Amino acid sequence: MMRFRLLALAMFFIGVSAFAQEKPFSYELPKRYCVKEITVSGVKFLNPDVLISMTAISIGDTIQVPGEAITKAVKKLWGQGLFSNVDIKASRIEGDDIYLEISLTEQPRLTTVNFTGIRKGEADDLKDKLKLRSGSQLTQATLENSIIIIKKHYRAKGFLNVDVNPVLENDTIISNGTKLTFNIQKNDRVKIGEITFEGNKAYGQARLRRALKKIHRRDLNIFKSAKFIEADYDESLDNLVAFYNEHGYRDFKILGDSIYTINPKRIGIHFKIFEGPQYHIRKIEWVGNTKLPAEALTAVLGMKKGDVYDRSLLEKRLFTEENSISTLYMDDGYLFFHLEPVEVQIQNDSVDLEMRIYEGDQATVNRVIIAGNTKTNEHVIRREIWSKPGYLFSKSEITRTLRELGQMGHFDPEKLGIDPLPNQADGTVDLKYSVEEKANDQLEVSGGWGNKMFVGTIGIRFSNFSVRRIFDKDAWRPVPSGDSQSLAIRASTNGTYYKAFSLSFTEPWLGGRKPTNFSFSLYRTIQSGGVSYFYQTSDKYFRVSGASVGIGTRLKWPDDYFTIYNEVGIQNYKLSNWSGYFIFTDGQSNNLSYKVTLGRNSTDQMIYPRTGSNFSLSLQITPPYSLFNGKDYSKPMTDSEKYKWIEYHKWTGRIQWYIPLVENLVLYTNFQMGVMGYFNSKLGHSPFEGFDLGGDGMSGYNLYGKETIGLRGYQNGSLTPYVRIGESLVGNAHLYDKYTVELRYPISLKPQAAIYLLTFLEAGNAWQNAGDFNPFNVHRSAGVGARFFLPMLGMLGVDWGYGFDKVPGRPDAHKGQFHFIIGMPF
Repeated sequence: MMRFRLLALAMFFIGVSAFAQEKPFSYELPKRYCVKEITVSGVKFLNPDVLISMTAISIGDTIQVPGEAITKAVKKLWGQGLFSNVDIKASRIEGDDIYLEISLTEQPRLTTVNFTGIRKGEADDLKDKLKLRSGSQLTQATLENSIIIIKKHYRAKGFLNVDVNPVLENDTIISNGTKLTFNIQKNDRVKIGEITFEGNKAYGQARLRRALKKIHRRDLNIFKSAKFIEADYDESLDNLVAFYNEHGYRDFKILGDSIYTINPKRIGIHFKIFEGPQYHIRKIEWVGNTKLPAEALTAVLGMKKGDVYDRSLLEKRLFTEENSISTLYMDDGYLFFHLEPVEVQIQNDSVDLEMRIYEGDQATVNRVIIAGNTKTNEHVIRREIWSKPGYLFSKSEITRTLRELGQMGHFDPEKLGIDPLPNQADGTVDLKYSVEEKANDQLEVSGGWGNKMFVGTIGIRFSNFSVRRIFDKDAWRPVPSGDSQSLAIRASTNGTYYKAFSLSFTEPWLGGRKPTNFSFSLYRTIQSGGVSYFYQTSDKYFRVSGASVGIGTRLKWPDDYFTIYNEVGIQNYKLSNWSGYFIFTDGQSNNLSYKVTLGRNSTDQMIYPRTGSNFSLSLQITPPYSLFNGKDYSKPMTDSEKYKWIEYHKWTGRIQWYIPLVENLVLYTNFQMGVMGYFNSKLGHSPFEGFDLGGDGMSGYNLYGKETIGLRGYQNGSLTPYVRIGESLVGNAHLYDKYTVELRYPISLKPQAAIYLLTFLEAGNAWQNAGDFNPFNVHRSAGVGARFFLPMLGMLGVDWGYGFDKVPGRPDAHKGQFHFIIGMPF
């Protein structure tokens, strides 16, 4: 590096002294000349006119030679860092006229950049960071900056002793070209051997190490990383300050921190700190408040005389929490509200606080602007916006709007934004909502194993369909879209034995004025040829045909997160010479039911919820035919006559909670159960519409109406009690419960591929009769898993679960089980 600078300095003086070596110029007898011509030689990639303009010498100028004009011109050209040689001389002189020639040698041009000592993926990352492009000039500054970037890159990953040696090699193919190779030796990653503190009295060494959170020393806990990462180190300093501030130590300071080498693989970190006294609140006064009395504001603040002075908690209660003082004002239109907490007096270990409030005038919403939607129609977005023109400004309504837009599924929830544009002069505000579309149509191509056969499935779901644009030929790209309607078509088959088809449609805003959900579905399942794959006869079949129509709406009470959904469904089961599995072999059975579901969903988004809950309670019921059809079920009758119209009432419930822990780590809990009853004890339970518990919760092969519930760590359906029907055992539970606890952490939340990992504890069981129910008699499991959301395929997942409890009669149903999941069945 030093040799390069000396060479540059020498070339500068050579260029400046060029006129001294050309006769008849003399420093003792300088002479003034008129510049008649300026030429540039030696450049290939640069514009000569631009270079001449840099010299500040123009044709027609009168300059003194030798003189200051030439010296300044050489300095300016050298200062560009683009040349390895600069020389200005007189090509000829005619009387008082001079012809100047600027002779330049360009810095070498970069042709290739290579790396040694690292993997290809690392090299690609470095190329993106360095931004060294083929054909660009390779200056000393560029080289030094590249070394700094590479070292910083690896220091951030814990390689504090990385060595970077650049090697320059002339390119024999391209003139003035240079090949650049960085020889990188990462050496061993440095880990933290010890962390010590000096000056601590209130807390011990172990407690302060925990307060750092991001950096840990090497110890017996293998789950804590002891790598030294610079970003984590900086964040840990902030965490330590926040820890002391939260416990009332407002004067806390880190006086110094030092990193020292223990050995080539270990470093130590020492902090010198000043704790100061622990402060308490002595008095809180409110100034400038007219909307609410001081007593009410103090009650909302939730901090009183004698409490530890926690500045972090104070900030939350004043500004960031959902029920903060700021939110209280801004929900009532006070957009221009300003609050400043001031420490008016500090005496010994006590603090007097004065809350200075400027309320301002209430602001109303003027315009609502939507930006970023390229596929979804604007009116579809506007109907989900709670902040309407003319309404008072409300922070909570903005938060609710962002939640509703995220729940639509058409936009990247991580990119939703709001930009208030206030106009204090007229007391209004424009709200600009920004969205970013993401692909959410889904193609399903899958296979599953059920009833000792492989079943293939293909389906497609258009999640932003538009029925009104079906006859618009320009809208078919590839299908009409933009109105947030859902259209799904699905087909499953194993070839000739089993076939299933379904079609469903959903309109979330029927009529376009209210959030009234309308849906309908059609489906048909066909099995033929008996129980063998290959033996088929035209008179052996089992067919299920069905349809449903539903309508639901959002409620305003108890709050506007509640919904109610009503559905009427009809199913027809038709059997012909179908023996060995069902309760009868020939005939028909019909299921006409009404289902009502009360739900409340306050989760913040669909793919990876972090907060909120999801509750639902459903009742599915059929007419009690046995109470008015005049049949005496105590007398003998055929099963096809007995179950021509099945009857039951089925109650199901579920509650899910999402609790944010640290950063994006989320605790998910779930409880669900179902009970199926009957109207007539002589008729008993319906042979259809029970529950099937165990496994992945997928129902790739479904003979008739059973609700499939997953319980990982056990084989599919293995926890369902079996009863004998004819010559076969058929599983059909009439009561079940299930408990789930999961820890979830995202790897990526990008719309192209959202990925998160999970670990779970799960338990549940199923029973034939309500009298056998015992909420503590459950089958337990634990395991790990991952979820992948791909826009075209939806949610995919894989879990490995270990079932701890044996299943009577099925020795292989528990222990280690892999489960592959499509959608979210639990």
